[in-house]
Amino acid sequence: MKRNVAQYRYDLRIYQWGLGLALLLTAIPFGLVAFHGAPPTVLYWTIGLLGLVQVVVHFRFFLHIDLSSQKREDLHLILFSVLLLAIMAGGTIWIMNNLADRMMQF
Repeated sequence: MKRNVAQYRYDLRIYQWGLGLALLLTAIPFGLVAFHGAPPTVLYWTIGLLGLVQVVVHFRFFLHIDLSSQKREDLHLILFSVLLLAIMAGGTIWIMNNLADRMMQF
């Protein structure tokens, strides 16, 4: 019984840390944009970087995916899915841009 209570408290603490980090990583870009805290280029890079950090936080604290050998297969599946989505999105943008260039020629 004590083991279950200890495990529950540990899991709750992990979720609380994840929630706190996710809120912080959301509030920083929101505050920078709302209060005009930086030039637009810096804002774009900051939002992108903090977005990537937030993805890592969600993987670690909510999906329980880390670099341990047990979770490596799950991480590989997620990374492969991201690669496929990036190839599809990049190819679509490339083709649509090429079509737009061809349509604008006189």
